[in-house]
Amino acid sequence: MSLPVYFAPLQGYTDAVYRCAHASLFGGVEAYYTPFVRIEKDGFRRKDLRDIAPENNPGVTVVPQLIASLPDELHRLVDGIASCGYRRIDINLGCPFPILARRHKGSGILPYPEEVERLLRPLEEYDEFVFSVKMRLGWESPDESLRLLPLLESLPIRQITLHARLGRQQYKGVPDMEAFARFYEACHLPLIYNGDLVTVDDMVSVERRFPRLVGLMAGRGLLAVPWLAEAYVGKDAEVENGYERVARLHEKVFECYQAVLQGPHQLLARMASFWEYLLPEADRRLKKRVLKAHDEREYVDAVRILFLSMQEKG
Repeated sequence: MSLPVYFAPLQGYTDAVYRCAHASLFGGVEAYYTPFVRIEKDGFRRKDLRDIAPENNPGVTVVPQLIASLPDELHRLVDGIASCGYRRIDINLGCPFPILARRHKGSGILPYPEEVERLLRPLEEYDEFVFSVKMRLGWESPDESLRLLPLLESLPIRQITLHARLGRQQYKGVPDMEAFARFYEACHLPLIYNGDLVTVDDMVSVERRFPRLVGLMAGRGLLAVPWLAEAYVGKDAEVENGYERVARLHEKVFECYQAVLQGPHQLLARMASFWEYLLPEADRRLKKRVLKAHDEREYVDAVRILFLSMQEKG
């Protein structure tokens, strides 16, 4: 029996527009974790609140995520997310981007156990909430996550998602499966694996090696192959229409952005991220033509030709 699959939060990729389009066309995803909500200067970023608003995520199971380094930030973020009606919140201790890590946010806080405790201890004040943590093995060393484990297990944290890389690696190199195994053996909380799940074989391999896992989280793998989760959970009959449904996914995303973004330059720049991971097996020349389009008509024509070539292949 397959494990639940969760769609990882990726800044600039998995916003509400993408989540809704994906959920309408592809199965197998238990829940979509949102890119993190954060405080900037005096308050929330409006686009973060729009992104998690229930009315912008109809029919999609969403887990909002926050990022903070100080308890006051955490309080404000939990209260703000709660005002949108959520009682399940994920806390980001894994973001590897240096600009945030230098401020001891995301994986940048992992080497500082006292700061992690100061940040997370206020979770004890929220009785009706379900909190989880998404983290990395550490910033500099995988020992950092192991040192934090007793603290995490003493807090009202219901679940941990562990990306099997260090923060300083960002997305380079390969996941450290031996370090993940050490954490897995020591952890008494429900644990989800994250990191380089790009094929069904990858997912099955992790599931078999770590039978106590409660789920798998895929990000870039699902962006590349949007039907990956449903293929893993066994909906093989529908996967045959994969490229056709990816074309419809693109159409939905494109039309939504077309309606809200200002002008073709902004629209085509936003669509570039849609293509960054998608369909790595596509003809590079045709993909380059999509990304080099100068206007909407040229872009739409290039996309049509690319999908025709993929459907002929598949």
